[in-house]
This record gives sequence, C-alpha cells and structure tokens, in this order.
Amino acid sequence: MEDYQVVDKEKLADLTKSGRTVVEFSADWCPDCRFLDPAMPSIEADFADSRFIKVDRDGSIDLCKEMNIMGIPSFVVYQDGQEIGRLVNGDRKTKQEVEDFLRSVD
Repeated sequence: MEDYQVVDKEKLADLTKSGRTVVEFSADWCPDCRFLDPAMPSIEADFADSRFIKVDRDGSIDLCKEMNIMGIPSFVVYQDGQEIGRLVNGDRKTKQEVEDFLRSVD
C-alpha cells in the first residue's frame, strides 16, 4: 500500500486517473484504523487488480472536508479517475466488511 500524508484534489486526481484505485482514509491516532491494519495485506492480495493507497486524514483535512469524509477508516474506490463506490462512516470495519464492499463495486 502506498502511503500519503498530504493529498489535495489535484493529487488525488493524479493518483486515481488510471485503473482501479482503492483509497483508504485513515489516521495514526485512530484505533478503528489500527484494528484494520493487520488485515490490509490480505485484502490487497485478494483484490490484486486494484491499487491501494492510504491517505492521512489529518494531513489532508481540506480534501476530506470537500469529499465529506468525516469518519475513518473510510474507503473510496475509483475506476479511471471516476468514483465508483464509497464506504464512508466512522464505524470499525472488519476484513469481511471491507471485502464485501469491494466486491459490491465490481
């Protein structure tokens, strides 16, 4: 997974412009985000056709506000630069919930 501390709208557009990209919005201090960390390598392996990037919510707060991402961890999926799905809330997520979501946007 690629990790980005500061992302703005232009950077996000560049990161998601081609192929399928799964963006995880997260923060170091977030216990629900840390809960999911051990499962992420397995999720990435199960969805090897996707590029996974992690965006720090605190370093990218303006982008998060623009995108209405107030809860973390949250996931937004892009296909060739277009948003095709989002799992955005402040709930703790399990590996199964994330994988079910990713399958639902196939």
